Amino acid sequence: MLGNKHFLEDIRVKSILLVSRPTPISYVSWGYDSGYFKKWSAELVSLFGEIPPMPLTDKQIKAARHGESKSKLFDGGGLFLQLTSSGSKLWRMKYRADGKEKLLSFGRYPEVSLKDARGKRDEAKLQRNKGIDPAAQKREKKLQARIGSQNSFRVIGEDYLEKISKEGLSEATISKSKWLFGKLVSSLGSRPIKEIDPPELLSVLKKEEQKGNRETARRMRSFSGRVFRYAIATGRADADPTFALRGALLTPQVKHLAAITDSKRFAELLRAIDGYTGHPATTMALRLTPHIFQRPGEIRKMQWTEIDFEKAVWTIDVGKMKNRKHHAIPLSRQSLALIEEMREFSSHSSYVFPALGKPKNPMSNNAVVGALRRLGFSGDEMTAHGFRTTASTLLNESGKWNPDAIERALSHADKNQVRAIYNRSAYWNERVKMAQWWSDYLEVLKSESPHV
Repeated sequence: MLGNKHFLEDIRVKSILLVSRPTPISYVSWGYDSGYFKKWSAELVSLFGEIPPMPLTDKQIKAARHGESKSKLFDGGGLFLQLTSSGSKLWRMKYRADGKEKLLSFGRYPEVSLKDARGKRDEAKLQRNKGIDPAAQKREKKLQARIGSQNSFRVIGEDYLEKISKEGLSEATISKSKWLFGKLVSSLGSRPIKEIDPPELLSVLKKEEQKGNRETARRMRSFSGRVFRYAIATGRADADPTFALRGALLTPQVKHLAAITDSKRFAELLRAIDGYTGHPATTMALRLTPHIFQRPGEIRKMQWTEIDFEKAVWTIDVGKMKNRKHHAIPLSRQSLALIEEMREFSSHSSYVFPALGKPKNPMSNNAVVGALRRLGFSGDEMTAHGFRTTASTLLNESGKWNPDAIERALSHADKNQVRAIYNRSAYWNERVKMAQWWSDYLEVLKSESPHV
């Protein structure tokens, strides 16, 4: 056959034409019915091998439709575009590994461009040259990603929050922990906890610090450290990156909560409070706070079941306390009267001071603060927490009461456990007398003569 000069000349001419076609010779059909073209095509393939397709163009890809001529557009190097009957155009790559033909998927066109698909093909070819099976490696990465998502900072942080909620920590502590977690999870939530290193964590903390929130950044570091140590304890992390960040953040600027400690100015505040008119819960909580001087969060969450009117005692549930210690507060006649007055407005709620329109919730933590501002007392002069400082200062200055009894009334924890137990019992009678003396003293302060 090769001796036939007419046949060879035909091969020479037609091969020049076929080289420019985008598909291999073995797939070409020009409509020849005779065996002549098949003989010519087979002879050319036996001499030169299949002629590789011409590279695809975006114009070809955009114009291509399934079923017009074929369902695949070849680009070379095993890369081709699969045209589906639904109209999708999917990038695929054929290659061989372990003696078998395999297939890789690179995504959908145009989300994955022609350039990107070629890049993925070239990367896969490099892996094959190194003896790596691209499909097997892709499966391994997916598996690791799935494992990583199960051990992400979000998942482990949620586990940790569930743990501390079961341990009986105070509502305030759990609420603050959730708030700090929310700030961290927005940046680190999806990250596998093992992969979070000190520089990455520091960048998150620095963003908060740069907003002027030094104390918040410090607390975020402390909370994240607890999450990392919990992950280590449960076998899901190997190290705590917060350890390396000691000293990396700016020292928080100490800001004491403002309080009035001058008795004359305090008397002016008490007279202003008596003249305040607003929502009943806010008004009565504002009037009660100077008498009992407990933490604002504890007062606003006061419940009817915690009040013993016969014994004149308010017993705060351990879960509400900052230090998770039992705390009972003796109530003066004035305090009992103010609480009793709230029955008319909140007997339908479990809370003595319910939120406006939401009887199942306690009033807002900003209610008393807002009232102070409306009365003309700025945040630089007086805060809701400041009533505790005022009471501590004036009670100590009176010289009538044991400092330990005053500390116990403020529910300040004693680190010495034996002494703490002793103080709870030894100073109760003194605290009962002090509670009544203090309320009487407030009444006197509001009068013309601020002396007892």
